[in-house]
Amino acid sequence: MNYVVVSSIGAVFMGFFVLFVRMKAAKKPANVKKIILPPVFMSSGALMYVAPEFRLTPMEILEAVILGMLFSILLIKTSKFEVRENDIYLKRSKAFVFILVGLLVVRLVAKSILSSTIDFGQLSGMFFLLAFSMIVPWRIAMYRSYMKLYKGLQKN
Repeated sequence: MNYVVVSSIGAVFMGFFVLFVRMKAAKKPANVKKIILPPVFMSSGALMYVAPEFRLTPMEILEAVILGMLFSILLIKTSKFEVRENDIYLKRSKAFVFILVGLLVVRLVAKSILSSTIDFGQLSGMFFLLAFSMIVPWRIAMYRSYMKLYKGLQKN
């Protein structure tokens, strides 16, 4: 079995894991740690770039970052908070599930197409950077939205 198939299967499992975590998280109040820590933990994955086979050209970096930031807009638009019983909760969004699945499908299709022209290591590096470039703006937007509600609660 080749690397593209194995990594694609892994991506599907990760996608379902994210959906499960997101649904579970909506049942508990949000806090700054829950918003900030995922990209911090994910950042350790950048150590992959120590190995030469994962390093990217400037154009590949630019492509991955721009695409990641564009995809983050969809996540930002579907991540809203609400105040319930003096706590701040992430509002459930039916669109989020479809967007996440849609992004996963786009990722799998792009990976299968690009794997024939881009080396597996570089492709892995690009998809990591794309994901990181998608998560960071999304989490920054979530943090700003959360803090706006939090400050409003503190005034009351």
